[in-house]
Order: sequence, then C-alpha cells, then structure tokens
Amino acid sequence: MAVCNRLPVRMERLMRHHPLPCQAPRTQSNPKVATVIERPILFSAPMVRALLDGSKTQTRRVVKMPPSWDCIVYADWGNGFWPYASDDGESPTYDNNEVPMVCPYGLRGDRLWVRESFWGCDMPGYGDIPCVVYDDEWEGKEYQPEKARPWARKFGRIPSIHMPREASRILLEIVSVRVERLNDISEADALAEGIDDDELAERQDSYDIVCKGAEASGRATAQSIFRELWESINGAESWDANPWVWVVEFKRVGESNKEAKGVLNGNEY
Repeated sequence: MAVCNRLPVRMERLMRHHPLPCQAPRTQSNPKVATVIERPILFSAPMVRALLDGSKTQTRRVVKMPPSWDCIVYADWGNGFWPYASDDGESPTYDNNEVPMVCPYGLRGDRLWVRESFWGCDMPGYGDIPCVVYDDEWEGKEYQPEKARPWARKFGRIPSIHMPREASRILLEIVSVRVERLNDISEADALAEGIDDDELAERQDSYDIVCKGAEASGRATAQSIFRELWESINGAESWDANPWVWVVEFKRVGESNKEAKGVLNGNEY
C-alpha cells in the first residue's frame, strides 16, 4: 500500500483528461462524461425492506482482483484511497505506472436497479401468464399485489438473480463511491447499511458484556450487528480477513420500472 501527499506530475497530467472514477459524476453539467449507465445489483430480503423504508443508503462489496491483473495497489493520491493495477509488470510500488480500477458498480450519477427474490403468481384476466408478486405483498397464504405485473417468466418462487429488468421496483442513484477496509466502517455507516434501529435498541437494553482485564464493553453496536450480517453472507472468517471493499452510497429515485426509460443498460463503460 503506497501513500504520498503530492500527486506525481504524470498523474496530474493524466487526471486533467481522465479524472479518477470517484471524481467524475455522470451529469448533464459534465458533457464530456458518458451517458448515465444502469446496472443490476442483488439484495437480500431484509436489505430490500431496509431500502424500501429508507434506512439503507450504503452497500459494501468486496473489491475483486480482475483476472488479467497480478496485483492491486491501494494508493491515496489526494482524493482518498483507490485501487490501481501496476502496468509495468513489477511488484506494487509508487512508481506512477498504476492504472485506476473501474468500479464495477458505476460512478456517481449512475443507477442501480435492484434484483430481489419474488413470486410468479396467477391473476384474474391473465390466464397462464405469471405475474410478479413481491414478498411484502403476501399476507399469510394470500397475496394482494398493488397491480398486475405480467413480467414473471414462470410460476412459483424465483431467485433474485433471475429478476428481469421490468420487474424491478427499486431504482438507486449512486451518490459516491470509495474504497476502505471492511473493519473501518463507522457506527454511522453501519446504521446506513440498514441495521434495524429497534433490534439495536433491544440488544442494548437486554445485555452488556465486560471481561476481566478488558477496557471495552461487549454491548451491542451497529458495527457488531453489521459484522454478524456480513459473516452470515460471506462466511465465519470473512470479517477477520478485513478485505478492501467498495463503499457505494446511494439514494432512491423512484419506482424502477417507471424510471428506467431512456437510460443506457450495460456492464462496462
């Protein structure tokens, strides 16, 4: 990991024409930047509920090594850390030969349409065409969708990975992108990850743990609950591994299937 307080001359020249990913919002006021791009992103059912109630405004995803790269350099050249690849075939050094990684989730101003697990159900008037029903539209064994959505590909439970674009109801706009170590998450950012306030308050009221010779309390925090969530998804030792992660902050912009028209779809830019 290399750090320097001053941008190298080569990088200063480069950034005049090619801003770093975290610096280049895709907006109408920046005509030199390409059209806004949409990408799909998967969220679990609890996180979908947090998105719907507005409590989740961030997500963290592990930075993955591109297949063609041998190593990643995390460097701070004046605007926070960012991952780079060494393009000279040498070990990671601060030698002005690093190429910035493109965030796979997009840039500020890009959009993410949410994929969630859902149901394909029959509805009056649609015959054998399955209609989309979301989890929160079920009441016991009955479902009451807000409207008919004849976009499901089959009947029954359908995993989130198979949600078609037109069935997505949540559209997010990226506000900022950065990288950091997983364990560096703050209490405020853990709450922004959608940690349930009621669950946190209940745990804090229910117990505390103080061990002999320890200065720290074992009382529940948003960070500790986020750790449990992370490990439940990524494995028991995933928190201790403390990987570099993309921190994507976003805001909701409306119903996904209403806002999508005219926006470029793609996985790369």
